[in-house]
Amino acid sequence: MEIFSYALQVFEPTNMLWLVIGSVIGAILGAVPGMSATTGIAIFLPLTFNLEPVTGLITLVAIYVNASYGGNITAVLINTPGTDDSLFMTIDGYPMTVRGEGLRAIGVTTFGAFFGGIIGGLSLLFIAPPLAQIAVKFGPTELFLTTLMGIIIIIGLSKEDMLKGLASASLGFLCSLIGMDGVTGMSRFNFGIAQIHDELPLLPVVLGLFAVSQVLRMVTEEQDTIAIDSSALKGSPFLSRKDHLHLFKDNLISAIIGTVVGIIPAAGTTVAAGISYNLARSTDPDPDSFGKGNPRGLASVSAANNAVVGGSLVPLLTLGIPGNGTSALFLGGLLVHGLAPGVQLFTRQADIAYGLIFGLLFANVFILIIGLFGAPLYARITIIPKNVLIPVVGCLCVLGAYTYRNLAFDTFLIMFFGVIGYFMSKANFGLAPFVLAFVLGRTNEINFRRALNLYGSDLIKVMTNPIPLLLICVNIVLLIYPFWDDIKAKLFKKKNADHA
Repeated sequence: MEIFSYALQVFEPTNMLWLVIGSVIGAILGAVPGMSATTGIAIFLPLTFNLEPVTGLITLVAIYVNASYGGNITAVLINTPGTDDSLFMTIDGYPMTVRGEGLRAIGVTTFGAFFGGIIGGLSLLFIAPPLAQIAVKFGPTELFLTTLMGIIIIIGLSKEDMLKGLASASLGFLCSLIGMDGVTGMSRFNFGIAQIHDELPLLPVVLGLFAVSQVLRMVTEEQDTIAIDSSALKGSPFLSRKDHLHLFKDNLISAIIGTVVGIIPAAGTTVAAGISYNLARSTDPDPDSFGKGNPRGLASVSAANNAVVGGSLVPLLTLGIPGNGTSALFLGGLLVHGLAPGVQLFTRQADIAYGLIFGLLFANVFILIIGLFGAPLYARITIIPKNVLIPVVGCLCVLGAYTYRNLAFDTFLIMFFGVIGYFMSKANFGLAPFVLAFVLGRTNEINFRRALNLYGSDLIKVMTNPIPLLLICVNIVLLIYPFWDDIKAKLFKKKNADHA
C-alpha cells in the first residue's frame, strides 16, 4: 500500500497544474504536422530544471503520452498524420470519416489510446524489472526477427492485389536504402544530393504520401467537403457498450503487444502497430474490410501506439537503456535532476520514481478528456469548405516538413512524394505497404547484416537459441495465417475429389 500512497503526489496543486499544461501542450504538438513528443520534450526539458524533480518528470511524461495521441486526431479526420507514430491511423480512420463516421472514429482511437496507455503504465508499475531483463537479451538476430513481423503485414495488406502491393513495398524498400549504410558508414544512392546524404527523412516522406496527396485529391474531387455528408457531425464519440465489448479483445491484445515491443530497444511504434493490425485483420471474419474503415483496425493500432509509451520507459527506468528517441530525452531529464536509473531509483528515490509512473497513468485520463469532449469541435474540420481547408492543410504540411530538419529542401521533398502518392492512389497502389517497407526496411537491413556478421552461416546457433526460435515460429504463423482459409479450402476440395 505504500506504493499507492505515492499516487497522492499527483494531486498536489503544483503537480496537477503542470500535468494539465503538459497534457494540453502535448496533444497540440502531436496534432500539428512536423511536431512530436520528442519535439515537445526537447523544448520543455530546460523549463523543468527549476521545478521539483517529480513535478518536472510528470510534465515531461504528460507531454509524451498526449503527443503520442494528438496525431491520431488529424490522421483520422483529414488523413494527415500529426506524427510519424500516427500514420497507421489513416488506414481505417480516414475511410470512417469519409463515410460520415468522424465522431465515432475519434471515439474508437481515443478509447484505444487510453486503454493502451493504461496497460503500458500498469506494466511499468508492476512488472518493469522482469520485462526489462528479457529485453536486454535481444541482440541483432532477435531485433531482425521482431521487425520482420511488421514487414509480414505487407503480405496481408497486399492479399487483394499482390502484384501492386509488392510493387509498392519494393519502392518503399528502395527508398529506405538511400543514405548512410548503417554497417559500413558509407553514403549510397543519394544521387549526389547533400540533403539526403544520411537518409530520406521519414516525416516529409510520410506527409507527402498521405497529406499532400490527399490535398491533391481534394483539389480534383467535386465534393465540397471531406465527409460525404453532414452525418460526420452526428452520433457520438462515446462508444456504446456493444462497441466496447466488440473492441475490448483488440484493445487488450494490442496493448500487450505495444508494451512488449516498446520495451525492446529500437523496435518502436511502427512494429507494434504493424503486428497488432495484422493480428486483428487475420482474426476478423471479414479481413477485406480492413483498410476500408474497420473500427477493429483503428482500435488495434491506437492501443498499440500508446502502450509503447509505458513500455519504452521500462528499460529506461530499470536499466538506463532508452527504448526509443523520446525516452532517450527522458534519460537526460533524469540525469539533470540527479537521478540514476536502476534499482536504487525504486528504493532510495521511490517517491520520484512512482510519482513519475502515476503521473503517466493520470496523463492518460486527459486523452479521454481532450479526445471525447473536444471531438464535436474536431469533427467540424470535415465540413469546412475545401477552398478554406486545402490552403490551411497545405501550409501546415509544408511547415511540418521544414521544421522537421529546418531544411528548405524538405519542402520540395514533400511535394515530390505528394505527387507520387497521388498517382499511386489513383492507380490503386496501396500506400501502406510503401510506408511499412520504408520505415522498417533500414532497421531490418542493419540488424540482418549484423546477425550475419555475428553468426555467419551457422544456423545451428540460431535454432538452438530459444528466443530466435520462438520468433521464427511466430513469423511463420503470421505469414501463413492470411492464406489459411484458402489453404483449407484447397485441401478440403482435394480431399473431396480423392473420395469421389
